[in-house]
Amino acid sequence: MTEPLALEVRNITKRFPGVLANDHVSFTLKKGEIHALLGENGAGKSTLMNVIYGLYSPDEGEIFLDGNPVEIRNSHDAIAQGIGMVHQHFMLVPVFTVAENIILGSEITRGLSLDLRTARRRIHELSREYGLEVDPDAVVEDLSVGIQQRVEIVKALYRNVRILVLDEPTAVLTPQEVEDLFRVMRNLTLRGVSIIFITHKLKEVMAIADRITVMRRGRVVGTTTPAETSEQGLASMMVGREVLLRVEKAEATPGEVVLDVRDLTVLDERKVEAIRGVSFQVRAGEILGIAGVQGNGQTELAEALTGLRKIESGSIYLDGVELPPMKPRANFESGLGHVPEDRHKHGLVLAHTVADNEVLVTYYQPPFAHGIRRDEEAVEENARRLIKQFDVRTPGPNVPVSNLSGGNQQKVIVAREFSRPVRLLLANQPTRGLDVGSIEYIHSELISMRDRGVGVLLISSELDEILSLSDRIAVMYHGRIVEILPAKEATREELGLLMAGGTREEPVEVETSVV
Repeated sequence: MTEPLALEVRNITKRFPGVLANDHVSFTLKKGEIHALLGENGAGKSTLMNVIYGLYSPDEGEIFLDGNPVEIRNSHDAIAQGIGMVHQHFMLVPVFTVAENIILGSEITRGLSLDLRTARRRIHELSREYGLEVDPDAVVEDLSVGIQQRVEIVKALYRNVRILVLDEPTAVLTPQEVEDLFRVMRNLTLRGVSIIFITHKLKEVMAIADRITVMRRGRVVGTTTPAETSEQGLASMMVGREVLLRVEKAEATPGEVVLDVRDLTVLDERKVEAIRGVSFQVRAGEILGIAGVQGNGQTELAEALTGLRKIESGSIYLDGVELPPMKPRANFESGLGHVPEDRHKHGLVLAHTVADNEVLVTYYQPPFAHGIRRDEEAVEENARRLIKQFDVRTPGPNVPVSNLSGGNQQKVIVAREFSRPVRLLLANQPTRGLDVGSIEYIHSELISMRDRGVGVLLISSELDEILSLSDRIAVMYHGRIVEILPAKEATREELGLLMAGGTREEPVEVETSVV
């Protein structure tokens, strides 16, 4: 007897102008299983999930729930059919309580007032039933990222979901929080919830998935199980060729100090100390990785180093010369390269062409300009060379960069910054949104820059990336560097403890909400 299917999509096709995003995609989800969906950037995963969740209408194809055909016209239809989705960027109101966030859009009223007592009781019941510890009265902005994610899952369960889509759910979690999430996911499936798990982390897929479907260029290229494949096999299915998953590098030979940060203090938008007396150095020919859960000061540190944020106290030296505060151009002219965390805000001018964006930092310098005259031929030739070298998928150099996918927009920035003669490269989330093939290339380029004598400061929420590329690792927690250790001595477990506020000598006492 065949296992019942919670969800089946047949021959889903979705077209956008000039793009065939889903090409007759078929996908099944069994009841009570974790089905991982893998694919490189632009493979069509998000489009498929948006069709299932009612955010897009398919041009062709059918959707079946429990064997019955359904029409899902919007997210309200999806929720009514028992489909929930936890997005990578949480959809929570920070100043609301947990209970207020969970009932938002599904409010229970008593007369003219909200019936928060009934809501709290239901949240307690769900917490006990599914092993999710959340305090209904806690304010969301005071919770850790891991607890906020639990709130999102409880919010979906509150709406009686039977199918749960998790979109990159481990992107900002510590290793310990990832294990906790996996425990919750297994507990959900034991109670009949079916899970679609979207991720690009192959280790996690092998650890948690019951089945794995791989998409490439809008099509399904295969469905397999962890027992029948390997990380290498999955990477090859995603990209269509053999991919080197491990970073090959020689021992670093650090030289003189390139970056010297002394007693740096920086405030965030709320005028609260985000960086608290931080000091560290980066030497020529080494990669210093900054590890930490997002929101512990990494963004403010990067913005201070690039002149985008005011420094309250302390100083920053590049090649022995103090950098002037709040002067990004002076920093770049001093030999700083920058791959920003937010590519739209700090990395690109979306309305401008690929060619224009490839010279954003150097447009006024030869060979791109001679006095007040810009050399259009040199600008275009530079773009053509970088497009080819970094495999930027674009029809040509004069296409607006806004027309490119997120991954290819990232490649435009990486191409610009990696090709300039810099002394220090600040790479903040350099592979965010990229597929495994592009990640392989960028990792090799970072090692190549290190070996050419460039100092590299790598900020990444990907612990595997930090461990693979770094020569030394600095762990940030609550705006401070709590430890700097050689990468060859570091373990995932040890870094996870430090990222959560523990020490190398004794484990951290993890705070949990009391139900």
